[in-house]
Amino acid sequence: MRRVSSLELARSRVDLTGTAGFLVADARGRVVGQVEGPMYGTSPEIPDALSVRSSLLRCRRRLVPADAIEAIDEQTRVIGLRIERAAIRAFL
Repeated sequence: MRRVSSLELARSRVDLTGTAGFLVADARGRVVGQVEGPMYGTSPEIPDALSVRSSLLRCRRRLVPADAIEAIDEQTRVIGLRIERAAIRAFL
């Protein structure tokens, strides 16, 4: 698993646009959901967050800030967070 620094995210070396379908796990290893796609806010080129669907049956989504990402494992398609699931805001 590759560690991602906040500085690296800020400089956009990590491409969050290719993370659709990745599984997201919180700091305790609990599954948060699956990435639907990147969310843009301050810049149209650099994603600020990821939209994560928490269940296939429910339409609940969570907004995971890019700076909450600790590691991205492209081989297993898992994104590890440095925060717990309860700290992530739900929307829609």
